[in-house]
Order: sequence, then structure tokens, then C-alpha cells
Amino acid sequence: MAFSSIHAAFAHRAAIDPDAPAISAGTVRLTYRQLDERANRLAHRLLALGVGPETPVGILMERSIEVAVSMLAVLKTGGCYLPLHSAYPMDRLQWITDRLGGPVLLVDETMRRRGLPRSGPVVQVETDAQLSMMPVTDPAVEVHPQQAAYLMYTSGSTGFPKGVVLTHGGVMGLIGDRAWQGDQHRKVLMLAPYAFGVSTFELWVPLLHGGEVVVAPGGDLEISTLRRLIAEERITGLHLTAGLFRVVADEAPDSLKGVREVMTGGDVIAPTAVRRVLDECPGITVRAMYGSTESTLFTTHHPMAELDQTAPAVPVGRPMDGIRVYVLDERLQPVAPGTPGELYVAGSRLAREYVGRPDLTAERFVADPFVPNGERMYRTGDVVRLTPDGLIDFLGRADDQVKIRGFRVELAEVEAKLSGFAGVSDVAVVARELDAGSKSLVAYVVAGPDGVDLGALRAAAITTLPDFMVPAAFVPLVALPLTANGKLDRRALPAPDFDSVVPYRAPRTVTEELLCELFAEVLGITRVGVDDDFFALNGQSLLAMRLISRVHAVLGVDLPLRLFFDAPTPAGLAVRLDRAADSAPTTSG
Repeated sequence: MAFSSIHAAFAHRAAIDPDAPAISAGTVRLTYRQLDERANRLAHRLLALGVGPETPVGILMERSIEVAVSMLAVLKTGGCYLPLHSAYPMDRLQWITDRLGGPVLLVDETMRRRGLPRSGPVVQVETDAQLSMMPVTDPAVEVHPQQAAYLMYTSGSTGFPKGVVLTHGGVMGLIGDRAWQGDQHRKVLMLAPYAFGVSTFELWVPLLHGGEVVVAPGGDLEISTLRRLIAEERITGLHLTAGLFRVVADEAPDSLKGVREVMTGGDVIAPTAVRRVLDECPGITVRAMYGSTESTLFTTHHPMAELDQTAPAVPVGRPMDGIRVYVLDERLQPVAPGTPGELYVAGSRLAREYVGRPDLTAERFVADPFVPNGERMYRTGDVVRLTPDGLIDFLGRADDQVKIRGFRVELAEVEAKLSGFAGVSDVAVVARELDAGSKSLVAYVVAGPDGVDLGALRAAAITTLPDFMVPAAFVPLVALPLTANGKLDRRALPAPDFDSVVPYRAPRTVTEELLCELFAEVLGITRVGVDDDFFALNGQSLLAMRLISRVHAVLGVDLPLRLFFDAPTPAGLAVRLDRAADSAPTTSG
């Protein structure tokens, strides 16, 4: 049965088995009927606030059941939900909400305490008194497939994020793909930040197929928590970014035992990581996924139940249902198999537009010359090649866009933010592989006559950019190196030095010595002193997860990730670990 909207398809599922489990978080569990009724109440509340067809409604919360309730409620009004990342700096949140005219905001208590951007009416979903007075009946608002379902902001080359308008028809095309047939995704872990495209899979694939969503705790997830959730909740399917997949494969591949399918993508996938998971978890399928927000998340896939030991790379696979792909040269002519070309994507799942940017829409969504009916194709900017057997190999980018920890970043946006700081004369931002298999941003800064405080520049970047867009290193230069034709000579840029961020101080205890060794091992540097800050040494959340796993293996201690963020030096961690050991209960013989 075909449905014109996401909420119509959900209503159908809720009617089939209203008492089936729909979503859970910890001890809180909702059936399809309960989720439907809560969303109906909130939808009526939004209608009373003036939300109507294609009205954007901001969602700013920690990951929770209320996120799903809110998204479904907005769709039931005919509006489109605007997921906002709880970790975004306030300047970025304010810029987005200002561009949309101050939309209604759906929030939780945590975000209200942290502070909210100026906007229209604010509804705190879990405590709003008026919700209990609203009807539990469906508002029964009909929408057409090309109507906006959600609006997602991604990094933009102009120095500001760009909003991508995704439609009900695009999502329903994704949901109908044959990749979701079977029982692999009966119970899916909601793990990604909901302000990024993977949430479309994590919510709507299970819910519109009669399955169940298990919401992971908010914030960055520890491997021990991932292991527990998979085992206790009997997770059948989940998506891990390529970086997180690599960490799990290296540190605890057995944590995925029981999962029927793990999907990964968003960056280059390490073949060794795939082999390790397949070897450790018999019966599991690893599915490589490729796509973009502009094509409603996934466009190609490559399921693997085994992987050739000699395979140098993991292909991104073949097109999904309803998707056409072309590998073209600069004249929009197909290239021969094995020849690099730019990937173009066509089909029913393309985004409608960039909100308020007709120029960018026309630049990226161009006429498809291979069909006669005036359809569009999306220029991805990715360089790929076709293998003789029809698979697609990802090679790199044709522009300055990069993937950092699975997130798309326009280098020009980072450069624009940094160049506005006092004392900066010139700046270039590049992505460098600073640790095996993952990239980090490095900013090369040329100071003006009065100099520039690089520490203050980093602090300013932290307050104005999402964490994945903050450079791992700021390198001072007298001038940016240029090629003979006046372009930035990237090969001449020096590698950053992370070995001497602060004066070296040697470890004094066994615990400090072990922690210094583990820091150096994970960060890939020669020496770490007890006062060296993990995050100042190019550390980030994925490497922090790896370090926590190594600490557990060597010291037998389960280190909470939040504690690591509070005490990111060997000295600070050693104090907390020693205190924990002293306060641990003892047993008598």
C-alpha cells in the first residue's frame, strides 16, 4: 500500500497492531497507540499555535523518546520539523532560527536550563500543562508527497550553514527500499545525533515497518554502554559512522554479537574493520552505505557477509531502489569503467531545494540529460569510479568539502569564521589524516601586524562552530605557501606538532605512567606528560572511546566518558582513578 506521507504510513502501522512496542528509552516504553496519542496531543497544541502546511518547527532536545513524539507531531500538522543539534553553539542556533522567522521551539528541561535561542513560542514537551487538555484523536491533516517533511541544516561553503528541504515522498521512497525487508531492522538502536540524516533511518525505517526503536542515552556513547544495549535490548540492526565502526571493530568487535546487520558509512570504511567484525560475529551482515542529505540519506549500498582478504578498499556499492547514478566527466558525459568521474544522483528521493537559496539549488540540482521528462540530478561533488562488475568505488572529493567523524564540512565555512577574528590576516583550513584512518581539521593562521592569540582563536572557534568543525590544531605561519599560479600549495603546509603542547612533566606514580603510555599509544605520538590535555593533542570523542577501552583492558577500570571530559590529563585521571580504588568496597576472607 502506497502512502503520500510519513504520518499516514505510521497511522496505518498503529492501526494494524496498536499494542505492539514502538519505542523505548531505559525503563520507559511506548506502544504504537501510546506514541500515536502523545503525538496527536502535541500536534493539536501546535495547530493552536498557528503551525500549518510546511511551517518549520524547531526541535531542540537531548536524544529521547520526546524527539520521536515531537517529529511525528509536527508531521501530523502538515508542518516540517527542524532538528537542532543540542551541542550547536548558541550563535549557530540563533542564525538558523533567525532565518526561519523565529519558529515554534519544542524543547526539554535540559535545553531550557542551558539557554535557548530567541524564537517564537516555546513548548517544553515533557511538562507542558496544556497537552493534557488536547484531543488524542488524529488531526487528519493530509499532505502531498512533495510537501516538506523536515528541514536539515548542513555545512555551507558561504561561511554559513545551508538548509536542505526533504519531502514526504523522498522519505517514503527510502522506507520502501528492499534493503529493509526481513527481520534485520525489527529493533533498531537510535544512536546518531537526531539533527543529522541518519535519524531518518533510525526512526522511520523501524516505525513504518512495525518494528521498535531503542533510544540510546544522550551524549557520546561508551563502548560498554553499546555492548549492554545490544545484549539487553536484543538489537537487530544499527548504523555506526565509519569512524565509530572502526573503534568498535578494533576495541570490542564482540559487542556486536547478536546484531543481524550493522550499517556503516559517512567516510572511508576500513576493510580490516569489516573483516574483524565478520570474523568475530558469525551470521552478521556489514552493509556499506553511501549518500547525502540532499538525496534523503542513503543512495547506494553494499552488503557484506564476507570480504576478500586482499580487498584494498570497501566499495560503496550499487544504487538503492528508485535511484539512478551517473559517473560523468566535466562535459556531463559518462566515463568508462575504471575511469574517475564525478558522481551524479537522480531519482525520486532528491531534496526539493535549499531553503532561501535558489542560486545554490540551481547549481547543485541540474537537469538530467539522460531522461526526457525534465527530471533533475544532484551533483554530489564526489569523485568515484565504476568497477567492471558495476560497483562504485569512492575516491575523494572534487571540491573543498570533507567528512570529519562522519559529518560533512565545508572548509570555506570554517575559514570564514576564523578569518573574522581579531588579528587574523590570512587563514587556510585543511583536513589531514592525523591518526590512522580518520581525518582532523588543521588551521594555518597568518597573523596581522599586531599578532594573533591562537589560544583565544581556538576558544572563539569552540563557541561559534560545532565541535566537529573546530580545528584540532592551529599552526602559525608567516605566509601561506602558494603554487606558481597563486593557489594554496597544500603539500607545502607543515604537519602540526602535538608532542609539546605544554612543558613536559614526567609521571610520578604507576597509574600516571600507565596513563601517559596509553595516551601516547592512542594519539600516535612519541611522549605524553602528566599535564598534557588529551583534546589539545588532537584527541576527540572517538579516540576518547578507544582510550577508555584501553584503560579498562590495562587497569580493569570502567571509566565513564563524562569523567574523561572533566579530567582530560593523565594527572587528573590518575587522581580520580586512585580515589575510586580507595573508596571501592573490600571483601574479607
